[in-house]
Amino acid sequence: MKNPYKNQIKIEFDAVSQNEALARVIICGFLMELHPTVEELCDVKTALSEAVTNSIVHGYKDQSGKIKLICRIYNDKELYISVTDFGRGIEDISKAREPMFTTDRESERSGMGFTIMETFMDEFKVTSRVGKWTRIVMRKKIA
Repeated sequence: MKNPYKNQIKIEFDAVSQNEALARVIICGFLMELHPTVEELCDVKTALSEAVTNSIVHGYKDQSGKIKLICRIYNDKELYISVTDFGRGIEDISKAREPMFTTDRESERSGMGFTIMETFMDEFKVTSRVGKWTRIVMRKKIA
């Protein structure tokens, strides 16, 4: 059976802040075959950075864990990104998606991560099971 996508990578890494930069480098290299514009590349890097940071800061909250990153390129030049953590989960996704909402009021977090991801990508979806996992799926058509 032929894969519905043209290319795919799957990687799992530790949920530590240093690996947020690694995720950005990975997506840049992966995306090059589509010859993205600088704006498209910046949009994707920023959205992925926000997703990984959310997993580290909110999913695990000072605990160790893993983040699973899946990236696919489809024949119609669509980029698919899935970021999954296996941390605390999100109790109320609708509330969490509100601009300026944050569960970490003690830090300098702005509560704009989901808003940024949704703005920079064509499609954005969050699913979660409390105490189990959170998955962010994003798609973007590359001109």
